[in-house]
Amino acid sequence: MTQDVFDLFIIGAGSGGVRAARMAGQRGVRVAIAEDAALGGTCVNVGCIPKKLYSFAAHYAESFAEAAGFGWSHAAPQFDWQTLKANRAGEISRLNAIYADLLAGAGVTLLRGRARVVGAHEVEVGGDVYGAERIVIATGGWPVAPEIAGGELAISSNEIFDLAEFPKHLVVVGGGYIACEFASIFNGLGSRVTQLYRGEQILRGFDDEVRDFVAAEMKKTGVDIRVQAKVAALERQSAATPIRVILGDGESLSADTVLYATGRVPNTAGLGLEALGVELAPNGAVVVDAGYRSSLPSLYAIGDVIDRVQLTPVALAEAMALVDGLFGPGGRQVDYAHIPTVVFTHPNIGTIGFSEQDARARFEKIRVYRSDFKPLRHTLSGSSERTLMKLVVDDASDRVVGLHMVGADAGETIQGFAVAMKAGATKATFDATLGIHPTAAEEFVTMRTPVVAS
Repeated sequence: MTQDVFDLFIIGAGSGGVRAARMAGQRGVRVAIAEDAALGGTCVNVGCIPKKLYSFAAHYAESFAEAAGFGWSHAAPQFDWQTLKANRAGEISRLNAIYADLLAGAGVTLLRGRARVVGAHEVEVGGDVYGAERIVIATGGWPVAPEIAGGELAISSNEIFDLAEFPKHLVVVGGGYIACEFASIFNGLGSRVTQLYRGEQILRGFDDEVRDFVAAEMKKTGVDIRVQAKVAALERQSAATPIRVILGDGESLSADTVLYATGRVPNTAGLGLEALGVELAPNGAVVVDAGYRSSLPSLYAIGDVIDRVQLTPVALAEAMALVDGLFGPGGRQVDYAHIPTVVFTHPNIGTIGFSEQDARARFEKIRVYRSDFKPLRHTLSGSSERTLMKLVVDDASDRVVGLHMVGADAGETIQGFAVAMKAGATKATFDATLGIHPTAAEEFVTMRTPVVAS
């Protein structure tokens, strides 16, 4: 029997789904949203927020070590994994409650349970069928499981935050930003970390110089990065014994925990989309047009499930554009060019625009400005960490088309420069801008001599 009929039915209460529900609800639209897990999706529960909290925790170890150079003496610090987990869980619960309050405040009906699309205008949740003029899929992504013998012994980034015991030796498989972030985090917290990547260098798709630089910095802190290393199998004698990681060349490693971070796929399994003829990409992503409409006219999709750019701010922007197009004046569009990105490795990576390699292929002639230096803080801290800053300029227009940083708080620095680049700032604009001294960020407006002009 069909229950209530809604103007908009959203499946998935992650960042994009909640934003779409709230914005539509505030416009008087009858909205329902279904979720079978914690509110907030990947970002709030097993992604951005807990990852950043753990990154903060990992930095304290080096801060304690560096304090001596500034005259501080202290007893040897002790890290307690259980305390970090409990405090993180408390904060995530607080955020879950806020999401529930936001939905209620916008007049959105929250349905708890796994939803399935059973008709062009019907969604089933827990045995009840609801009518919907329009349906939005916002179910995000899901970690890729390892397809190797013993793959069930590995965990994904979904489970890494709540390990029962802190791993003395963690093996991270993968070379993307999730793998690199957790390698840095657990290394900082005190694990012995080995990172295995089958490619020639970690962070494929980033600027080559940035990749090499951050890999070197991670190695200096103790992360054992092994490239061109392929895992053949995982073995374990019993739950009380270590996991044996067998590599393609026959070598093996012993680990307490093996984290597989080799990518995420759109979370569309079990939604009933195939039965309705909804076009899906080979990886399961919902294929949508510029207005986020699928091949089924009443069904839309946003966020990681469409596999355009898997970032929370992008999902939020897509939600706003969708709601504006359906229930507002329209005209709002998401610009997928020059999206600022941060990788919370130690040190952080911040980047916006083209890598040097991509710019070279796109523009007839480019200029590259580069600075590699020891930050002022580390002149006394004793740390050997260095900072890299890089500008890529289209020579014909003088526009800055790529900006990259590896260093402390790179994300905080990059955000401001992202505004400038969005506004079309030229290298002359950068040169005319006075720096804030002494800061690392001032380096971006004081670099004058190109290291490459070709």
